[in-house]
Amino acid sequence: MPAQPTITVDEFLETWLPAEAREAADAQTHFNQLCAMLGVDAPHEDMRDDSYVFEKQVERADGSRGKADVWKRGCFGWEYKSAGKNLSDAYQQLLGYREGLGNPPLLVVSDMQRFEIHTNFTNTDARLISFNLSDLRDNRTHITHILRNLFLEPENLHPEHYARFVTETAAAQFAEVADALRSEGNEASLVARFLNRLIFCFFAESVGLTSDITDPSARPVRFALQTLTQHHELGVGILPDLFDAMARQERHFFGPHRIRWFNGGLFDTSAPTETFPLTGDLATTLLEAAVLDWSQIDPSIMGVLFERGLDPKRRAQFGAHYTDEKNIMRVIEPILLRPLRAEFEQLKRRCGEPQDQAAVGEPSVAYNGSLDLEEAPSGDSPAGAIRAFHKRLAELRVLDPACGSGNFLYVALRELKTLEQDVIEWAARTFEVRTLRRSTGPHNLLGIDSDPFAVDLTRVSLWIGELQWAYRRGIRQPAEPILGRIDQIECRDAILAENESGEPVPAAWPDADYIIGNPPFLGTKKVLNELGVEYADRLRTAYDDALDARADLCVYWHELARRQIEHGVSQAAGLLATNSIVGPYSRPVLERINESGRIFFAYSDEEWVNDGAALRISIVGQTAGDGTDSVLDGQVVSHINPNLTSGPYVVGAPQLAENERVAFTGDQRTGPFDIPHEEAERMLAQPLNVNGRPNNDVIFPFVNAHDLAQRPRDRYIIDFGLDMARRDAAYYEEPYEHIKQFVLPERERSSNERLRSQWWLHESWRPGMRTAIGALDRYIATPITSKHRFYTWLDSNVVPDATVVAIARDDDYVFGVLHSRIHELWALAHSTRLADGTNRRYVHTQCFNTFPFPWPLNRPDADLNQGLRAFREAIAEVARTLHVEREQWLNPDGTNGTLLQTRTMTELYNRRFDWLAEIHRDLDAAVAAAYGWPEDISRDEILDGLLALNRERAGV
Repeated sequence: MPAQPTITVDEFLETWLPAEAREAADAQTHFNQLCAMLGVDAPHEDMRDDSYVFEKQVERADGSRGKADVWKRGCFGWEYKSAGKNLSDAYQQLLGYREGLGNPPLLVVSDMQRFEIHTNFTNTDARLISFNLSDLRDNRTHITHILRNLFLEPENLHPEHYARFVTETAAAQFAEVADALRSEGNEASLVARFLNRLIFCFFAESVGLTSDITDPSARPVRFALQTLTQHHELGVGILPDLFDAMARQERHFFGPHRIRWFNGGLFDTSAPTETFPLTGDLATTLLEAAVLDWSQIDPSIMGVLFERGLDPKRRAQFGAHYTDEKNIMRVIEPILLRPLRAEFEQLKRRCGEPQDQAAVGEPSVAYNGSLDLEEAPSGDSPAGAIRAFHKRLAELRVLDPACGSGNFLYVALRELKTLEQDVIEWAARTFEVRTLRRSTGPHNLLGIDSDPFAVDLTRVSLWIGELQWAYRRGIRQPAEPILGRIDQIECRDAILAENESGEPVPAAWPDADYIIGNPPFLGTKKVLNELGVEYADRLRTAYDDALDARADLCVYWHELARRQIEHGVSQAAGLLATNSIVGPYSRPVLERINESGRIFFAYSDEEWVNDGAALRISIVGQTAGDGTDSVLDGQVVSHINPNLTSGPYVVGAPQLAENERVAFTGDQRTGPFDIPHEEAERMLAQPLNVNGRPNNDVIFPFVNAHDLAQRPRDRYIIDFGLDMARRDAAYYEEPYEHIKQFVLPERERSSNERLRSQWWLHESWRPGMRTAIGALDRYIATPITSKHRFYTWLDSNVVPDATVVAIARDDDYVFGVLHSRIHELWALAHSTRLADGTNRRYVHTQCFNTFPFPWPLNRPDADLNQGLRAFREAIAEVARTLHVEREQWLNPDGTNGTLLQTRTMTELYNRRFDWLAEIHRDLDAAVAAAYGWPEDISRDEILDGLLALNRERAGV
């Protein structure tokens, strides 16, 4: 455990902050006192090994010897220089030592006033973390965090981890200021604009863009905030004055400081000027934020974090997780980068260089790019071809029509600029083409979002992203004005507009080569609740019922992207969706994509985080025209179906008349009609009611999906039938009074008039189901939603609720066929996966009513020949064995209650014992034989065969 600090930060600063020159001889004293301030061990003579020492002897790569001032194994090499000496020389000296020092993850140079930490992690570009002692004065929490990690947890200073830490810390501090300013009654939009400006100012100052001053603590923004901490009465005007200086070309100074011209609209003086009085506490918080190393900020997460802090509507999501860059790249890589890299390889090949397959990406499947290099001017070849490709990069457009705070667009910008730089360097190195200039930038990115907070943050993210990219490559002095306008990030509705007559029409999108993004995930109910009934109606009108009213909102983005591609405006689109996009209401959009073009890459069901909520999502990549291969869930396939599968596409198979009125969704109660076993027994034991009837007329055993998948809870239900009058129901005194006490209050709050007026009746009694199962002694039941697809027997007096599918058959033959792999594959192909990623939804109209049994389900037994009867009995025999042995495991004789709670159908199929697997293999073989298929028939052959049988029986 680290030692306790033995000197305070103030004591350390009192000794070392004065600016008098320090000699290298002071280095060990400085280092020892730094350790004492941090509460970490310093090197000392009685250490048992030399893993942490002053003056570490080391052999350089050229064989000469030297020594590093301080070395700690696995943490750092450290070199001191006298005040005023060039720290870059010290860094070069450490680079010569690093192999002999065991390649420490961090290389530190310091003159006791200035600290520079160069990262040296394997397979990671070096980053610089730098600060002055004055930064320790202004934000001791942050600087001591860096220093302690240097000694104790160097991995926390890995560029990826440190960038995230800086970004999260900055966002939290800005959220604190935003809350304080809004609590004082300031308009939220002005608060956000003010803080957006500061976000950019802090970054610009961190990379030395605001002025020529080398000391960060003396630069204009820090100077203004330090002034405010001492004279907060100046807060009304000092920062707006700084913003004005940054906005205007003709104004060059802010107080004594020369200010560069930024422009770009961010500091536009025509917009309302924020004049917030900043108290000493707020100024101190902002000063602490200014001290953070904003050059390390991560724009891929910056926008969403700051949006949550600045926007009151999203404030509660601030601490929630966010979509990280690795997931964003899963969209950008196949849609944008892979085809562009393929074109770059095509360019190299035409210019006579062998193609680098690894650069294209794996799996190497891409749609056709738009660049025809053969059209490049032949007289300039290969220079003409190179310029043609570079021009393509400079002019291409990437649209995110649901851009939020710009994380997708930022990553696209960074990757596009990196590719362009690769092209420029390759052209200069290989063909001495040195006339290419960096031409990609924010102008390549287009965006749409309805949230003004998000739109402003997108622009800031792109400005910072471009400048950060240049800063990390040593391009430190961009021409003035430093910021170009980014007006192509539009604040408007991306899917709904209106024509000149005020009628709703689909929104128009700007022309773009590629479309990427993460549209909002709103189901039907959320659309109505969050956007309103009027908006939902206008949306349906605008799209002329081309999209089902029950579809998820995100499908409108997929449909508009499809139209852009169909009209030749865009080459490809990669958009997220909820995994329910493969369901019956949303899937028609994917079917249309495959009609007008094709789905060329997809992830069918993936974990994702959206606004802090963990979701199961799909990613759909679409393009125009034919193609050879596609990529589904990371595997190369011949094609991708609209339900995001490969192989036979059986979805949409017609329902079969022979299966009608056999499977039903269970009873829909809508209210607490169920009662526990003890209460039911008490009511059933009551004497006859005044109408001469017992309570068992209206009290029945009851099950839901939980009872089937877990342990039966032995509950009952009060059921007054389809249309019993209230007066007649009242004769069943205790059941009626129970419903009056518990159901009536809930029904009175319903917006449904029938539920209010007939409060003693179930919402949907399912008379067809009641009649069908009432004619049997038992029936088959299965949960609509479950992890494993299984079926069980229920007595006909048991009422299934709406989470259960009731199948009105009492024969073991049907029970066996339903449990077979053949029916399971058909059901899986027709079912949808729920948000948890494991459970599947068995909708009987799609999974059962379309399924062709070995012979028509309504074929009388008398019509079966001896061979078919033999097949039926073989299936039935194995089905009986399955039922008996499952029941023996679920309810073994003499088992105590604690163990029984673990014996559930879900647990049984989770464990899938060998005896259970053997029974299912026997059942699969018996069912396959009934179809006339071999026992080892493949999945695709099963689906092809079932589809052909379905269409034959349906007469299509």
